Amino acid sequence: MKNFIILILLLSIGLCLTSCGPMWVETPGKEYNLVVNSGGQTLGYAPQSGVKILTIDRFAFKDLNKNDVLDIYEDWRLPADQRAEDLATKMSIDQIAGLMLYSGHQRIPGGGFGPGDTYGGKPFAESGAQSSDLSDQQVTFLTEDNLRHVLFIGVESPEVAAQWNNNAQALVEGLGLGIPSNNSSDPRHQADNDEEYTLGAGGDISKWPPAIGLAASFDPDLVRKFGEIASKEYRALGITTALSPQVDLATDPRWYRFSGTFGPSPELSTDMGRAYVDGFQTSAGDKLITTGWGYESVNAMVKHWPGGGTGEGGRDAHYGFGKFAVFPGKNLETHLKPFVEGAFNLDGGTGKAAAVMPYYTISTNQDPDGENVGNAFSHYFITKLLRNKYQYDGVVCTDWGVTRADRGMATFGSTPWGVESLTEAERHYKVIMAGCDQFGGNNDSGPVIEAYEMGVLDLGEEVMRKRMEQSAVRLLKNIFRVGLFENPYLDVQETNAIVGNAEFMKAGYDAQLKSVILLKNKNTVLPISEDKVVFMPKRFVPAAQNFFGAPIPERWEDPISAEQASKYFKTSENPDDADIAIVVINNPENGRTAGYSAEKAKSGDNGFLPISLQYGKYKATEARDPSLAGDNRENDVLNRTYKNKVVTANNYSDLEMVLKTVQQMKGKPVIVVLRTGNPAIVAEFEKEIDGLLVNFGVQNQAILDIISGDTEPSGLLPFQLPADMRTVEMQMEDVPFDMEYYKDSEGNGYNFGFGLNWSGVIQDERNQKYRVK
Repeated sequence: MKNFIILILLLSIGLCLTSCGPMWVETPGKEYNLVVNSGGQTLGYAPQSGVKILTIDRFAFKDLNKNDVLDIYEDWRLPADQRAEDLATKMSIDQIAGLMLYSGHQRIPGGGFGPGDTYGGKPFAESGAQSSDLSDQQVTFLTEDNLRHVLFIGVESPEVAAQWNNNAQALVEGLGLGIPSNNSSDPRHQADNDEEYTLGAGGDISKWPPAIGLAASFDPDLVRKFGEIASKEYRALGITTALSPQVDLATDPRWYRFSGTFGPSPELSTDMGRAYVDGFQTSAGDKLITTGWGYESVNAMVKHWPGGGTGEGGRDAHYGFGKFAVFPGKNLETHLKPFVEGAFNLDGGTGKAAAVMPYYTISTNQDPDGENVGNAFSHYFITKLLRNKYQYDGVVCTDWGVTRADRGMATFGSTPWGVESLTEAERHYKVIMAGCDQFGGNNDSGPVIEAYEMGVLDLGEEVMRKRMEQSAVRLLKNIFRVGLFENPYLDVQETNAIVGNAEFMKAGYDAQLKSVILLKNKNTVLPISEDKVVFMPKRFVPAAQNFFGAPIPERWEDPISAEQASKYFKTSENPDDADIAIVVINNPENGRTAGYSAEKAKSGDNGFLPISLQYGKYKATEARDPSLAGDNRENDVLNRTYKNKVVTANNYSDLEMVLKTVQQMKGKPVIVVLRTGNPAIVAEFEKEIDGLLVNFGVQNQAILDIISGDTEPSGLLPFQLPADMRTVEMQMEDVPFDMEYYKDSEGNGYNFGFGLNWSGVIQDERNQKYRVK
């Protein structure tokens, strides 16, 4: 009997060890340890952070605040909303203020703009630091300012990005409540024209057309595919928020940021925006956590509420001369459609875009209460419209630099439009009370804390604490839902295997091919057979400035290298020996500060100029006078008219090159490849040429594949090409498709949805579905 009892006890102990023991296994690593829960979430933590593993109900959990208790926010079994609400109550105001910051643009390595950050007090080149090390300034804003949202602008390599992420996550995991860093990026998949695609080869990241090029496919499924691939690559780089898509309706053809949109069509932009967000945010299979969110999800920050494409005269609100959006057609409601019916009405389980970014613009005279301030400062646009009417409760993050002091009409990076007279802290307070949650481009928590203190004086501590926690919950949900609290770390070998792999590179290249549009093919001059001899003139590139103001010196370029072209046909530098010419040009360029001249303003002029879509001299005889919007403050301009002023495109030399080549070819065919981001007026040269292709920034190889006949063109115009500048001036900034479109020598109209293939005008379900009504 005694032996029988002992046997029963031994069996019971064995069963308990089998069924009652921990259901997790830990694997130590060089940078971080992995803890695999059987039937639960996999955890990653850095031992040097001081975080320990708790075993509760046989599962492993991270003790992020190191109190030896499983707090609600640490329990991965609970919904993200519940966890976020618990954590927000535990955060100090200093910690919430830091969470509400979004860093300025960061280079990895190098840090912020200008001379760059320091590493151990020295410039990076002199420091001996690794490329993946955190700079002194990055350590400061992560530790002292409690910042947890970092914007990448450039990374040395995928491997460096992954290692930097691991270093940053190990640092913040050991601080306070252990809140991970939610890293982000502006769009980074743009193809370079001189890159070459090789079937089966990988690259640094897959290369795709920009948004306007994706729109030329008229295919939302292609955009969803892009989102699915890009999100996988982003996650492998440590990026969990995309500052995209840009669903502004580009209803003014002159707008500087036209190429980042899906064009002026409300229907096409709505479908493309929905597909984009679904692709980025949706996880599936073993990567799924819940309701569509998971370890391949990237939060999409849709922009720019309520639409930034209606700047008066086509001017852009990065500068004071472009701060006013106007609505002469009373068409604001249409501009909301891509948000309300697209990004907030997803097909996938995540439901809505995780975040929204308002644009810099003052949406002139659209607030019924009469306030004219930048959208992020507007209680009407953020709370009454976005939050209340359209029931959006996700994160709202300002565009970069809106709380900085005004530094002049043509200065980049400071955009406090409509609230120029407020202090920096007062601007932060106004943003918070308008209903926003986050400050783009701000590394310093001081003004946010000062804004909180203003609110305490105005509303009382309880009310203001509740308002700050409300933003904290929204921000934390976006970190919980993508799994960062469980495992923010990356396997560098996996990163190298995922980013730019052969499958993704092919998908991107195929999308490039689908974005190219054939507009003219007189006498079926295209495709070009391999026995033909082709002349390709060099192109002069005038001096310019990039988006951020850095100078670009003038130079001569081979738009398509002879070596690359020789793989498709014969080439010659002598037009007399050629059978056909290919001329590559850019759309008419007005410069970084398009629509304004600081030099003219100094001479007593109001400084405002036309933005021209033609190459040759243009006099704005049809421009409105007075302007619809202006600023009567001293040192600003109330009447911003440019009537009767004259401009010529910076790259007028492109038109000269086309016409010169026509003369040199002496009646032999000339093909123009127009690289563009905006609608352009082609009337100055179209009748002189035989073929015209439009591309939006793709690899030259894609152009050659089409010109040579290896691929048939299938792209459709995602906008109208205007007949002339008169119709551009007469159109209303907020109304789509209200221009007279150009008709070419073959009788074809360059309207929205037009394109040719080798058989002629494309007529299919795409341009039937999205035709201009």
